[in-house]
Amino acid sequence: MYLEEITGEIILESSKIECKSVLNRKDVVGWLKTIAGFANAFGGDFYIGVEDKSNKLIGFDKKNADNERNYFNNQVNEHLVPRPQMSISFIPYNVRSNVRYLIKVHVPESSIKPVILKYDNIPSIFMRRDGFTNGATYEEIIEMSIKSQNNQYDIMVSNVQYDFSKLSKLCAFYKKYTEGKDLKEKALRSMGFVTENNYLLNGAVLFLDDYKEGKTEIMCSVFSGLNKGSQKIVTVNRFNGNITETIEYIIEFVTQRMNHTIIKKDNNRQNVDAFPQRALFEGVINAVVHRDYYLNGTQIQIDMYKDRLEISSPGGFYRGEKFGKTYDLSGIISKRRNELISNVLVACNVMEASGSGFDKISEEYASADENHKPYIYSSSDHFTLVLPDLTYDNGIRSDDIPAISFFPLQNGTEYDENVLAYCYCQKRKVSDIAKYIGKSDSTYLRKEILENLVKNGYLIKTKEARAHYYLTNKDVVSIE
Repeated sequence: MYLEEITGEIILESSKIECKSVLNRKDVVGWLKTIAGFANAFGGDFYIGVEDKSNKLIGFDKKNADNERNYFNNQVNEHLVPRPQMSISFIPYNVRSNVRYLIKVHVPESSIKPVILKYDNIPSIFMRRDGFTNGATYEEIIEMSIKSQNNQYDIMVSNVQYDFSKLSKLCAFYKKYTEGKDLKEKALRSMGFVTENNYLLNGAVLFLDDYKEGKTEIMCSVFSGLNKGSQKIVTVNRFNGNITETIEYIIEFVTQRMNHTIIKKDNNRQNVDAFPQRALFEGVINAVVHRDYYLNGTQIQIDMYKDRLEISSPGGFYRGEKFGKTYDLSGIISKRRNELISNVLVACNVMEASGSGFDKISEEYASADENHKPYIYSSSDHFTLVLPDLTYDNGIRSDDIPAISFFPLQNGTEYDENVLAYCYCQKRKVSDIAKYIGKSDSTYLRKEILENLVKNGYLIKTKEARAHYYLTNKDVVSIE
């Protein structure tokens, strides 16, 4: 029997599920870190008595199930601080008239973070992300510590005194998008922009006229081809300014550089922008509002390619699900990471209180074909909105070739990135690789490019029948 037969749904190991046949007594850290990682991330379910990968039921009789549960509790009590809040239950099932039991441990997200695993007097902090449990980064540890106090960055009190005269750019922005209305000090105070003692909140500081620090940094790039790396970079601009300046800088940067075309429709001609203005605007606002301002040394990334625009914001969706890729923008529900910044932009009429920005983006692309549909992908440390270029006839590549990151080879070629990206999600034959990168199936391709990547551990070579296949080694190449 398999776990799916009991739960009634397909269960795959993910950021929220992990299975173990038995608890490994010789490697306690190997499974305890998963419990800690669940508690430090978004919670999860840990099944004991279920074979890893296959989900085949191993189970226990009643006595051994009791022993396994007790051992689990003892190890958690001894090594995890603070102990995560968990619920442990037995799931019975029948095998040839005999009752067997699984153990299900439900671990909710901990309200007190970080949960620390201490073993042999060595403390470690783990984070569950994208189906794996790894050591938490410095930024994640800082973020966990602050969030455990239920404090968002933008609503913490700064040491900057309030001075309305230093908010002229915010006032101008407000007037522009509210049909000429003036921003009143009373409105700012009512939304908690400033404390009773006249100190600005952190989020309010980001709207000051002279703000130039790294919290709002953006980087805008234009690439001549379909991906980074070997393709020529046409433009790279960095910008530091307050939030309103950031929004308008991105809009202007993209608008000035995107393509335009005219299409015939019935008896008239219609102007088409590469990226619909409303979709572009909503995408930028979402990036600013959902940005994780705790993360220093990061920036909102604007990347323009031949076929698309990518808007990436630091930090995954706040207390929301991580997902690899989704076209269902309307189905995305994410809690606001920055309440004050959101409230200010709602007041400025550039954002709706209901948070319907993704719906508007979908509406702008409603008449586009399948190769021109926008999508979003998210990981533990960033989320990216992808807007297809409506003037690029081929649309976005439909074969799920990702943007990748890897340390370049010392004796590599200009084709390495394209090859590794093409072979990342599935193994490829030499003839297919040659066609994709625009080279002939030659000795140069096989020896100087492919075999060189194999030799350096970037490609894994296999043989099926008479054909050789190549698959990118995910241990040394990662998706951006």
